[in-house]
Amino acid sequence: MSGPVPTVGLIVNPAAGRDIRRLVAKGRFVPDEEKVNIVERILAGLFAAGVVRVIAMPDSAGLTRAAASKFAGELEFESLEIPIVGRERDSILSAKAMTDRGAACIVTLGGDGTNRAVASAQLSVPLVPVSTGTNNVFPVLVEGTMAGLAAGVLATGAVDSQAVTFSRPMLEVFVDGERRDIALIDAAVARQQYIGARAIWNADQVTELFVSGIYPTSIGLASIASRLPAEPGRGLHIQLGEGGVVVSAPVTPGTFHSVRVARWSSLPFDEPREVSLSSGTLAVDGERSVAFYPGQSASVTLVERGPRVLCVDKALELAGRAGAFVS
Repeated sequence: MSGPVPTVGLIVNPAAGRDIRRLVAKGRFVPDEEKVNIVERILAGLFAAGVVRVIAMPDSAGLTRAAASKFAGELEFESLEIPIVGRERDSILSAKAMTDRGAACIVTLGGDGTNRAVASAQLSVPLVPVSTGTNNVFPVLVEGTMAGLAAGVLATGAVDSQAVTFSRPMLEVFVDGERRDIALIDAAVARQQYIGARAIWNADQVTELFVSGIYPTSIGLASIASRLPAEPGRGLHIQLGEGGVVVSAPVTPGTFHSVRVARWSSLPFDEPREVSLSSGTLAVDGERSVAFYPGQSASVTLVERGPRVLCVDKALELAGRAGAFVS
């Protein structure tokens, strides 16, 4: 009796790498042609590992279809039939549909925002996050071929999922006790009471910052935490302003900012931390998402078990030891 068909989900965000930070800083712009090229390499890795079926989120630019056309007759390619509106909802609905259709893992091509949307679907399968720019922390800069191959050995059962995946911590944002959003890397509090252009790139707009961990090579607001003498492997609550120290941090790509830090403290797991401002907005992973007003209470909680992520190096190492690449 045959087992399930090795299946992998694929979410490609056509808007990734094109936000306002490409205009106000030196962030890398990734054209559609390069995204198609990366997807082709991911598909090549999946095919080489023995994946039979790929389920993709449809996109307005037709990136996944263009890449999949090179594998006609070799890979069974399915583009989900869901309405696409160009918002985070697209990724959330697609991720849920992929797991319902038997995807063993989901490869994401996008930034922190794309992965945050997918993670908010509370999936039972791991993610394989592939970065498309310079301003990301959660997805990694990995060669598409190797990312596809690693996802493939997981999907085909050549490696044990528990041995090659791990949970990443994340932040949960609450207003009046109701969870309103999550952040994979950081949640920043700003005085503005409107969402506006969403993207936040200037530390002067921020009064306090919550980070899920210390990320020494990060670009963005999370880089402020990694410049402080804090214990690695811990979340951090940082209050910006006068009376403390000044750190130089690459808040935007290619540019260092002098940031005044009044105080900071460790952020334990599962202990809600109240926001100091009485009103303002919370930006999750660099984008304003949640507004709160006078009379409301906002808080942030660090949780240990966020989305599961595939370790590409570990998956390929164990697959090689098991003889998965030997015919």
